[in-house]
Amino acid sequence: MGSGNDFFSTQEFNLDAKWLIDPQQLFVGPKIGEGAHAKVYEGKYKDETVAIKVVRRGETPEEIARREGRFAREVAMLSRVQHRNLVKFIGACKEPIMVIVTELLQGGTLRKYLLTLRPKCLDLRVAIGFALDIARAMECLHSHGIIHRDLKPGMTSVFISLI
Repeated sequence: MGSGNDFFSTQEFNLDAKWLIDPQQLFVGPKIGEGAHAKVYEGKYKDETVAIKVVRRGETPEEIARREGRFAREVAMLSRVQHRNLVKFIGACKEPIMVIVTELLQGGTLRKYLLTLRPKCLDLRVAIGFALDIARAMECLHSHGIIHRDLKPGMTSVFISLI
């Protein structure tokens, strides 16, 4: 990785300055999700409600390098892939902590929505609409050589914007 205040070394990828987040303008609110390597919070950036993903650095030099590499790849992907059915990337910063900022998708997950309908079934037209939105998002990712690898109803609102 780069040294000190470098965002990323040019060997990994170049991030346009428009994607750099000023961490002093970031206000972290309640935690809304957690994974093995990161926590996601609702927050504010420049008066916009956003999702803030805080990536854990790791303990060992190998783990730190692996997580920084994963972070760099995720930021590179988010900054180059834009589609109406994908969450909007706002920016990222590496120091003082690794942070990715995206739009906050309201409304919960597809799984939660489906559970609220029980015992009724989802209307066929609505189901087809959801399927098309998800398929369009996946097609966009695949056209950029990206495989999601964690697509499931409980995660849909994290990355896929259902219109």
